[in-house]
Amino acid sequence: MNTVRCAVIGAGWWGTTAHVPTLHKHPKAELVAVQHSDRATAEKIARDYQVPHACTTLEEVLAIEGLDAVVISSIPVAHYAQAKAALQRGLHVLIEKPMTVTAAEAQELLELAKKKRVQFLISGPWHFTPHSIEARRLVRSGALGKLRMISILMTNITLGLYRGLPWERIFGDTPTAQNAAVPYVKPGLTSYSDPKLAAGGHIYCQASHSAAYVDFLTGRRPAEVFARFHNAGLAVDVYDAISLKLDDGTLVSLATNGAAMMSDRQYEVRIYGDKGMILQELWKGKLEFHDVNSNVTRYPDIPEADTYPMYEPARNLIDCVAGDAPNGSPASLGAFAMQVIDAAVRSAKSGKNIILNGNKRSSAKRKRAGRSVAKSSSAKGKRSTGGARKTRARRRG
Repeated sequence: MNTVRCAVIGAGWWGTTAHVPTLHKHPKAELVAVQHSDRATAEKIARDYQVPHACTTLEEVLAIEGLDAVVISSIPVAHYAQAKAALQRGLHVLIEKPMTVTAAEAQELLELAKKKRVQFLISGPWHFTPHSIEARRLVRSGALGKLRMISILMTNITLGLYRGLPWERIFGDTPTAQNAAVPYVKPGLTSYSDPKLAAGGHIYCQASHSAAYVDFLTGRRPAEVFARFHNAGLAVDVYDAISLKLDDGTLVSLATNGAAMMSDRQYEVRIYGDKGMILQELWKGKLEFHDVNSNVTRYPDIPEADTYPMYEPARNLIDCVAGDAPNGSPASLGAFAMQVIDAAVRSAKSGKNIILNGNKRSSAKRKRAGRSVAKSSSAKGKRSTGGARKTRARRRG
């Protein structure tokens, strides 16, 4: 495919920060439409980026002839319906995290994308850093031996968004790589603070990153989830602690919050096997591998400007649709995250450990198999015992 005709659905803060500029510049992308619920905003974006169609609804976008792909960067509660409509039309889709609101919705979208044979990506910028790709290679090559434990601490400066504060009140005079200037479109005051729009707080907004990263590294499935949230007096969660067990027995600790100080934030990943360990800091671009003989490999630091490659997901969408690159962040990673998030929400509400359905069935099968073996053994034992009694009786007679 020489040119990929694409559109951005939900061209708000993040859509116009990361995706619209990327598609506008990509040599093989033709950005033909942008959608924003406010007509004036949609028209301004279209005018500034020379986009022919300024749309206010999903239906307007999907009615455009010759469309190949869409980026969905709207509010979380709209993701499922928008992605489903796009996939049903046979479009390639890059969807922002959180992928959906429930795990069932995410799984349905995965199956639909497979049926339609289209590219389906989750927006996960850290999946494209050289350190992350190397960490995954080390884990999956067996360099760490048998995987035993993963510990992740991920913090961000998103508390003001959960409070529903305006941009200037959140960041003030403290610029970072992601907010060095006033954004082209400011986030909506309720987009992150109202659970009716955001589904929840930090668990959906940011834990979706770290949960997907577990799957990115391991390729395993979640088996059990236990979680605790703290809302800090808000309508949505701010602090999340999640204990996760993978289907191979690996223990995972996910600690994450949106209340980091403006002076520093962390994304510490510690991976432990019986033959080695990985120490990674994604925000700071650091990676080390320690083997069982105490040999240490320290990789060159990633420059600060490249530690969070926010333009890569949209770039990869075009590249993989054009046949120039593999899908570097498949939506299955987002579906894994939704399994963890869905279960974590249920656990936090109920105070219970959540065993995921697939593993319940496996457990039930093992129990039934165990009972069958026990019954079989018992029956054999009875027959054997009975035969022994008869033999003794004949001998006594």
